[in-house]
Amino acid sequence: MFPVYAENGGITMDLKQFRNTNADFQIATAPTSFNTGLDQAGTKAELAKTMAKIKQEQRKLFADRRYGIIVVLQAMDAAGKDSLISHVFSQVNPGGLRVANFKRPSSTDLAHDFLWRINAQLPERGEIGILNRSHYEDVLVSQVHPELIVNAHLPGIYDLADVTPAFFAQRREDINHYESYLTHSGFVILKFFLHVSKAEQKNRFLARIERPEKNWKFERADIAERRFWDAYQQAYQDTIQATSSKENPWYIIPADDKWTSRLLVAKIMVKRLKQLNLQFPVTPADQEQLMQDALKILAKE
Repeated sequence: MFPVYAENGGITMDLKQFRNTNADFQIATAPTSFNTGLDQAGTKAELAKTMAKIKQEQRKLFADRRYGIIVVLQAMDAAGKDSLISHVFSQVNPGGLRVANFKRPSSTDLAHDFLWRINAQLPERGEIGILNRSHYEDVLVSQVHPELIVNAHLPGIYDLADVTPAFFAQRREDINHYESYLTHSGFVILKFFLHVSKAEQKNRFLARIERPEKNWKFERADIAERRFWDAYQQAYQDTIQATSSKENPWYIIPADDKWTSRLLVAKIMVKRLKQLNLQFPVTPADQEQLMQDALKILAKE
């Protein structure tokens, strides 16, 4: 259990425990569960307080328009990405929120560089943009299924033998440069890996089959991909090791309990937003005079 401390209006946690900034990450030893010391009702109540803080910070973010927030969500299937988005960001003004869901690349996507479709969905400054899956799919799914790279018709790639570890190492380095560029342009990147155990994924797949209200979530392909569990775990470890930095760390979120993972992501969001010291813009003197004139006009009506 990580340290949890009481504070006015809620609890605070040692969130550094979830932050990975270097190449030492080992997925096998990363926890998939976390005890906050709260029961489910307490977790929901704490989440509601934290969501309200996100709302407050987002209003300042939107008004100031100096920074943009890019939230990257990556996970194994059934880790809870969709429900996390709907809960954690439910109080945010939708006018300042973008959600992009990335599936298998289309023929149009494949005709461009692998970052093209991502760049087209990024938020503006003042907005929060959520990438539900992201550019990391091109070093995760593609590493597990290298035939996807062959089908992309890239220069020098003609068969599986051409898709080497060096190819993925270069792509990860390209991602690092891309994210540094975005950071230097005023975009804060928050990368979350929702880390669910194989046993819990099985439980959630069973629920999709056995509970009628969840049947719509079932996809045969999810079961097929489960056979590649170990390969995906290796791909995540390789990727997180190569793309973690102090500038753009990965947050490894225990995801066996959905309410806990939602709370942890929300807490990290608030902490990072507050670090930006967001402020409402100061009204210029000429604008202040215009407002005073408007008050006089309205008072005469």
